[in-house]
Amino acid sequence: MKIYTKTGDTGTTALFGGTRVAKHHIRIESYGTVDELNSYIGLIRDQEIDLDIKEVLIDIQNKLFTVGAILATPPEKETLKNGKERLNIPKISEQDITRLETQMDKMNELLPQMTHFVLPGGHTTVSYCHIARCVCRRAERIATLLNEQQGIDPRVLKYLNRLSDYLFVVARKLSYDLKADEVKWIPEKL
Repeated sequence: MKIYTKTGDTGTTALFGGTRVAKHHIRIESYGTVDELNSYIGLIRDQEIDLDIKEVLIDIQNKLFTVGAILATPPEKETLKNGKERLNIPKISEQDITRLETQMDKMNELLPQMTHFVLPGGHTTVSYCHIARCVCRRAERIATLLNEQQGIDPRVLKYLNRLSDYLFVVARKLSYDLKADEVKWIPEKL
């Protein structure tokens, strides 16, 4: 497979199904940000962390490829007039969302109760989690804009929302595991 095709040299790219759009199109921005998120999750996975978390992160990376495929498919290319799927694209399921919730609940059982917001940082690995969480929130914001304009599977929005929460809990769990300081944000008194 050749990596370069030269078809994007004029500033357009193809969506699933062949429709060409500008590289700055909201749909491209949407799945491009999910790709960026996936790369940061790979960076977290490359750290010396709990093997259970690594396994979940691999699953998340696979799900993010699914999210990207969904976002790269314009609505008119999803189904044929007879209602059958035009492109064979996997879906995000409620079980995928529930798995994130279950993992968060499991980690939270081990963590001290949160009484304040915490400042991102304390350890490089924890900081990577916070960066990934922020990129996930950006991906969610862009996906909600795309949803307003063209409509997308609501489970994608739900998954991205839950994933940002999961990444926050992973940051807290890794702070705990690495014995890193979790610095509370205490607003200055006026």
